[in-house]
Amino acid sequence: MEVIELKFLLKLLGNEGYKAPIGKLSPNAKTLARDRDNIGRGLKTREIVDFKEEILQFAIAPTGTAVLEIAAEQSLLTAQELKVLRACAQGTATPGKTGVPAEERQAVIQNLRERGFIEAKKTQIKEVWLTERGKEVLAKEYDPVGGGNVYLSKKMLGNYLHFLRKYFSSERAGESSPTNMTEKPRDERILQLIIELDKELGTNNYLPIFHLRKKLQPPLSRDELDNALYRLEQQDKIELSSLAEVRNYSEEQLQEGIPQPIGGPLFFIIVY
Repeated sequence: MEVIELKFLLKLLGNEGYKAPIGKLSPNAKTLARDRDNIGRGLKTREIVDFKEEILQFAIAPTGTAVLEIAAEQSLLTAQELKVLRACAQGTATPGKTGVPAEERQAVIQNLRERGFIEAKKTQIKEVWLTERGKEVLAKEYDPVGGGNVYLSKKMLGNYLHFLRKYFSSERAGESSPTNMTEKPRDERILQLIIELDKELGTNNYLPIFHLRKKLQPPLSRDELDNALYRLEQQDKIELSSLAEVRNYSEEQLQEGIPQPIGGPLFFIIVY
């Protein structure tokens, strides 16, 4: 981990719940916004942080074009989703050009992106949070190497010390959390966790299954979790949806879906 990444994380540790607007996380006063955002994106690829971003410009994907041709008469999409696809059917569009109310735009656009119907051309990170993996890295794996003088403010150092004390105090106390469950959760608890993860990650009721696997495997095996999801679907509590566009996800993440005999794997969880 580079020093500038560490400073970014130490600033994040100074915020409640280790979550903060991206504007508060510049490693130093001279860091450009572009460089600050690149730090966040790099940390996300290593699953140390995650973030919520706003789509500023987008274009229709081939899947979206195909769906748009039949959606109107077969009601495959909502009226607001159709507005978004039509707005970008001829080229790159912005949220303001969709005709969707301001308070609904990002949710609709993000849903279409997750389902592979549109492609984001320009995004802006809004809020960043430390993941469970990030906590493990900072508490148990980070080891500064190399020479040279590295300046950390007292505030940054204090944030790190407070984080370590809290982390290891919780570990010693054996606090129960989704990442250290020792008992296999019931279906009702799994449903609750799906709702919590969707809210935490801002996936707009299209939670990729790999997020749930990280929380529940173990104590559940892969087959046990798959069967639990099937049971919840049979009870009309959730819907399992396939992925139309794979480019937004890594091969490892794609493999976490539930394979199907025909077509792509089930990838998203939608709560009714």
